[in-house]
Amino acid sequence: MATLHTPTTVEAFREVFASVPDNILLAISFHTSWAAPCRQMNEAFAAIAGSSSPDKAVFISIDAEEVPDVSEEYEVSAVPFFVLVKNRQILRKISGADPKELNEAIQSLSGAAGKVLLAIPPPQQVAALASSNYDSAAAGGAASADPNGTTDSATADDVELEEESLHERLTKLVNAAPVMLFMKGTPAEPKCGFSRQLVAILRERNIRYGFFNILKDDEVRQGLKEYSDWPTYPQLYHEGNLVGGLDIVKEEFENNEEFLSEQPIVDGAHRSRNWPPLRALLLFELPDKMRIPPGRENQPANDFFELLTFHK
Repeated sequence: MATLHTPTTVEAFREVFASVPDNILLAISFHTSWAAPCRQMNEAFAAIAGSSSPDKAVFISIDAEEVPDVSEEYEVSAVPFFVLVKNRQILRKISGADPKELNEAIQSLSGAAGKVLLAIPPPQQVAALASSNYDSAAAGGAASADPNGTTDSATADDVELEEESLHERLTKLVNAAPVMLFMKGTPAEPKCGFSRQLVAILRERNIRYGFFNILKDDEVRQGLKEYSDWPTYPQLYHEGNLVGGLDIVKEEFENNEEFLSEQPIVDGAHRSRNWPPLRALLLFELPDKMRIPPGRENQPANDFFELLTFHK
């Protein structure tokens, strides 16, 4: 069992870091205490540490909010976030909640490749909303086959239940952050001109917002069109209500310069509060002062939900 350290100060972190031999992998986990994806990954990280040999790896779990200097040093722009170090060199950074990817990277870089941790849960697509209850046949209105070769068509009641489940999921998504953008691609890599322009508008005004890449989930892509009776993307939502597409958002800002300028956030206990100086938030885009450094624009990130830090 490898050691799992939990330093709460810069000094404590540096002490652990300095004690790690050059030939030993150091795995550093950045998290926040209340975010659901971080809780899942904390469990996975501890399980990986428990199954690792102490002569192969050392593990550090650190709260990104409690020790912001260390977070800034490693350019942490999202949590959960992991840094793998060996011989004082950063070998890999992993952003997002994919326990399998993390385990494989640690086992490979520590020299224990091939070791499988059976207890790791699957990756989350959307924090606390990852799994859809959809059966592919029911969702598509097709027939599904059982092992005996017979088929059962989805009943009207089944389809109605699936539609209700999708409606509930969409309701949670549009309310996931005070301002939510459903776009083609991600803010770092928009996949259409309209999405790119809307991202630019929000960035220019330092609007904090969540985003969802509709190209990664066709159920959401098609379902949201009916949900809000709006056939095109991008779509911007404010407090769960549709604002509209690019043209309408432009008009809103032309008519009101303060539009969307002050937004609250809901924390892990679902209590509304003001935006803090440093806080892990659901999917908001970084203002210009925290723009991703040159050369890291294409760093992989969770295309669904990611938790970003904001420095005011």
